Amino acid sequence: MLGINAQAALPVVEPQMIGLDSQKISAIDSMIAEGISEKKMPGCVVCIGRRGQIAWKKAYGNKQVEPGLVPMTTDTVFDMASITKPVATATSIMLLVERGKLSLSDKVSKLIPEFAVNDKQDITIRDLLIHQSGLIADNPIGDYQNGPEEAMQMIYGLKLQNPVGTKFVYSDVNFILLGALVKQVSGRSVHEFSQQEIFKPLGMHETGYLPVEELRARSAPTQKRNGQWIQGEVHDPRAFKLKGVAGHAGLFSTADDMAIYATMMLGGGKIGETQILTPETVTLMTQGVRVSSGIRGLGWDKQTSFSINKGELLTESAYGHGGFTGTVLWIDPELDLFFIFLSNRVHPDGKGSVNQLAGKLATIAASAIVKQTK
Repeated sequence: MLGINAQAALPVVEPQMIGLDSQKISAIDSMIAEGISEKKMPGCVVCIGRRGQIAWKKAYGNKQVEPGLVPMTTDTVFDMASITKPVATATSIMLLVERGKLSLSDKVSKLIPEFAVNDKQDITIRDLLIHQSGLIADNPIGDYQNGPEEAMQMIYGLKLQNPVGTKFVYSDVNFILLGALVKQVSGRSVHEFSQQEIFKPLGMHETGYLPVEELRARSAPTQKRNGQWIQGEVHDPRAFKLKGVAGHAGLFSTADDMAIYATMMLGGGKIGETQILTPETVTLMTQGVRVSSGIRGLGWDKQTSFSINKGELLTESAYGHGGFTGTVLWIDPELDLFFIFLSNRVHPDGKGSVNQLAGKLATIAASAIVKQTK
């Protein structure tokens, strides 16, 4: 479970202190006001930083509009949805690779023999990370009805949809498998492993699976399930059936904590005196890998049909991810810039839409960087 004792937030400074034009970046306010008025989301938190500091951290609108209004706050806890994939699961996998416990070329069937059926024996860990495994995007929710153990057996028995390594199909199944591999190799669930090896050492005390009561109370609600508002409990139906702990979804976090993670990645796996990954591992994880329809990193998006939330001005070195609930994270090493957009766009009725808006905001953030004159 999450601890909530300490705060290790990055310092907040004026934009110009870290090379951002205050006037340009302030255009964010009116763009978000317009998005809220168009019901793209009830509210959001935006956090932008460089050089280990935050230049913009603001809450907008409301985190709850039904049954009553509750204002958004910068310390709101969000269901990160698919940002779980790179931040919790892929980072855990890369740590295990770095420690010699796994290799990217390892076949999944070597570690989970029952997975070898139906021509899946050659799928590697790397194929899962770049979504070229040949597996289906999502297997039927009915496969999850009888608990996590049977759900995993259903996944192990799946058939290929495409030849292994030939086609990019963004797949939750890939990351459910990667979460299972973390447990198989480390003896700890992706929840326990990421908490102990990534979030706790970084001082990310408001990040993890299965948030404790105080963090649940501070969470942005999403939709209703069984007549009750979902708050502090995973929105994704498959992750919910997997008891809230899965490789593809289930992570909760705040803007401050995501800023710590992004700064660690921009620091080559290190922030302050805390080293999580080596610089070589960060490079391996985030460099471009050509897939059938674009460029991915290992667990990250770089330039695909999913990159609408990246905007126009982030460089080729940038990597990021979005989450179904309305969350966006982009990190650009060349600009030494991170962009965090956290919303619960699915509240109250599932009809919100934020990716285009987030992309425009990321463009503003990149355009605000003051070019150094020689």
